[in-house]
Amino acid sequence: MDYIHIDKLLFAGKHGVSLDERRLEQEFEVSIRLGFDTRKAGKSDRLSDTADYKQVKNIVAEVIKGGSHYLVERLAEEIAERILKDRRIQLVEVSIKKTAVWDNGIPGVTILRP
Repeated sequence: MDYIHIDKLLFAGKHGVSLDERRLEQEFEVSIRLGFDTRKAGKSDRLSDTADYKQVKNIVAEVIKGGSHYLVERLAEEIAERILKDRRIQLVEVSIKKTAVWDNGIPGVTILRP
């Protein structure tokens, strides 16, 4: 399987269990990997034959900047669900890290959805 990837998207949002996390914006780092047959695009050289990076980036931005959620797992699920609306995408991997929540270590989650 071929993969299209976008690494280290940075967006601010208000997500977390604590009141402070839901009140004050914090940074989230998101990486996406799409399982996608790239052969048609590789031959045609047309954007319409592939998954558009910009559309994926916009989905991530809308979810992170949008409504508040308690868990990064929920953010990842919502991003995956929206990306998989493009039926050409066979698999999506979403990784989210909360880069500034701790002074030592970076918590996060990675999900893989067919």
